[in-house]
Amino acid sequence: MKFIGIDLGWSSGASGLCCLNWENNQLQLVECDRLLATNDILGWLDTQISPTEPAIVAVDAPTIIANPTGMRLADKLTHKHFGRYHAGCYPANLSRPFAQKTVEFGLSLEARGFVHAPIMEAQKLGRYQIEVFPHPATINLFKLARIIKYKKGKLAERQQELMKLCQYILDVLPSLEPSLDLANSPTQNQRSPAFLGGSNLPAIPTSTATLKALEDQLDALLCAYIGAHWWYWGIERNLVLGDRATGYIVIPQGR
Repeated sequence: MKFIGIDLGWSSGASGLCCLNWENNQLQLVECDRLLATNDILGWLDTQISPTEPAIVAVDAPTIIANPTGMRLADKLTHKHFGRYHAGCYPANLSRPFAQKTVEFGLSLEARGFVHAPIMEAQKLGRYQIEVFPHPATINLFKLARIIKYKKGKLAERQQELMKLCQYILDVLPSLEPSLDLANSPTQNQRSPAFLGGSNLPAIPTSTATLKALEDQLDALLCAYIGAHWWYWGIERNLVLGDRATGYIVIPQGR
């Protein structure tokens, strides 16, 4: 079973990509990357997963949008449950400029056999897709009092916050079930962050552009892990906000 994380660029930005593999009762990192064009992203996905291979694709983007205006139920529920942690999500509706891209991406995954899975049997092999949101996931997985604010602010502040995120990934994800074995996960792509496949913090980038690239790949890693957590535990240790008809977000509940 493989787990793909996609931090989808909602409009013109690049997307972070990550592939994890379930082997010997552990998650192993296969590759991280970052690509711009949707066709290139789908091409990358096709190289990671054969046409009949079981996998979950976990996407940080609203791939189901039914409401013409306003907010989806799933979006409202993130604010209800996680607003006090600063982890409510942006509203999605069909009038937003990103809507066509994100919905069409979900349809492209369906065409490849990845069915939406807001309900699924734990550890059942298949080809699934889910919508995820890393910020509330980190609240539960890392037991945080607020989100790690590595996306906004001055460069020095973002560097410090991104270092915190890296440390949590290194310290916590290997200790959870399912366990992510970073120490013994060689990556195939030289653009992957240096610590992925090792046990040390990466060199935190010193420019805004390179910092954003690392953010995207780490977000994709978190997306992939959320997908693995959903597959491993199902509803026992995950929240599902929303539904298949109006859009949904899967969030790990943690330990």
